[in-house]
Amino acid sequence: MPRVRRCRQPGCHQMVELPDHYCSEHYEHEAEYLASRERWARSHDKQYTHKYNTVTRNRDDTKRQQYNFYRTRQWAHLRQQVLERDHYLCAYCKVQGVITPAKTVDHLRPIEAFPNDKANINNLAVICGKCHRRKTDWEQRYYGTGQGNELKQVTPISDVSLIVVLMNN
Repeated sequence: MPRVRRCRQPGCHQMVELPDHYCSEHYEHEAEYLASRERWARSHDKQYTHKYNTVTRNRDDTKRQQYNFYRTRQWAHLRQQVLERDHYLCAYCKVQGVITPAKTVDHLRPIEAFPNDKANINNLAVICGKCHRRKTDWEQRYYGTGQGNELKQVTPISDVSLIVVLMNN
């Protein structure tokens, strides 16, 4: 006996032999349905959707090495330790007396300027999105990080409260 299923047309209860999806009365919808399934499968295929961190961030070999660190198991473990240590709360907001939940872990001293400190747990803190944007802008001014900027020879700052004061000026 052949395998069967119900017609996909709403309200139609006729049985259809596999691999068809519509009965002979509603068969005109078959091609449209198959095309929509193919479009869906193509849009949900990993090779079409996985484009993160491939074009904009990998501008040169140095940047590629810096961002590859964030894909390592070592970073995943460090990140989790810092999140649990800081109780998923933004360290920069906490200094200002505000409690803000956050899931981003940030380097106090940027790894672009201090690559040897990238795996140092004392160089990491939890940060919210608002503080992260302000801190990134401050780092570009103070350290000279970011694309097109020249790194400056300045004293590294590791104190969150001092960074908050300098960030807000």
